[in-house]
Amino acid sequence: MAGVSLQNVTKAYGADRPVISGVDLEIHDHEFMVLVGPSGCGKSTLLRMVAGLEEITSGSIRIGERVVNEVAPKDRDIAMVFQSYALYPHMTVRRNLEFGLKLRGIARAEIDRLVSEAGKVLGLHELLERRPKDLSGGQRQRVALGRALVRNPAVFLFDEPLSNLDAKLRVQMRGEIKKLQQRLQVTSIYVTHDQVEAMTMGNRIAVLNGGKLQQVGAPLELYERPQNLFVANFIGTPAMSLFKATVADSGGALAARSFKLPAPASAKGALLGRLGKQVVVGIRPENVLGKGRSPRGATAPLELTVDLVETLGDEVVVYGSQGEDRIAFKMDPHDPPPFGAKVQVLVELDRLHLFDAETELRITA
Repeated sequence: MAGVSLQNVTKAYGADRPVISGVDLEIHDHEFMVLVGPSGCGKSTLLRMVAGLEEITSGSIRIGERVVNEVAPKDRDIAMVFQSYALYPHMTVRRNLEFGLKLRGIARAEIDRLVSEAGKVLGLHELLERRPKDLSGGQRQRVALGRALVRNPAVFLFDEPLSNLDAKLRVQMRGEIKKLQQRLQVTSIYVTHDQVEAMTMGNRIAVLNGGKLQQVGAPLELYERPQNLFVANFIGTPAMSLFKATVADSGGALAARSFKLPAPASAKGALLGRLGKQVVVGIRPENVLGKGRSPRGATAPLELTVDLVETLGDEVVVYGSQGEDRIAFKMDPHDPPPFGAKVQVLVELDRLHLFDAETELRITA
């Protein structure tokens, strides 16, 4: 097994077309690292550079103790699973699994052992004589995983492998991939644009936007302490509610366009030097308490007009507004408010997130 180290890695197609800008990232041995971000942020390009399928413009990539900038993909000791299953349609599952091993000159007995082990781990042993057209989407994806697994690589690379599956199958397959990684303890880098996949699968998450690394951390760390507005808005479903406010009352209050909230006690010192300046205030839906929910710590009341109600089964997400500011909160599904109703909520002040309106960076106490 091996860790992966990216040091000041950049990729540009010409001087005026940077795709990756100076990424520094340490992926530990045995770790499941998820690269997440919107389409076009550079996450797949970064993965392809680790695989050797894209040349880097500058910087270095290290797998284990070896710098692999000039090493061919086949010699990097990696295995890659793509969004496309890329199975040979005329071959059986067994022959698809064997194909790469045969090209590498592995002995027949060893090939049989590796294929048999992969079949047991992935539940493919009863499908080995079928062809891809006879398999479901989930079974085909397991075959693609098996083809990577039999190589016994130092690093697994996953490039949005679940994007072609329906919602139910995606949930099932992300559980299978995570269990497989935990069982094998192979260093893994997983690319997705789905932040739910990132939160549920990764030991750590690296958030990218515009080719730049925004924040790296454990899922809960990114959720509870986003370091900038992009991460705050991108991580979490439903998304964090954000609104601009002016620091008032010697740092003791946050005056939005239509209402005023007391500042969190822990942030008053940091806000004292920002009197009269704008900040961006964020609040998670679970920290805005509707009817029947008990507060934790200091709160402030707020009246909102209901704009939208989304029923999720175990709860409803209500989107309310006051003036031009919109805030989401959660309620019991058996007593949702009607459209246009006035509702009273409590905002948990210690759960407010504050960001500089100009730099978009988190304001810390």
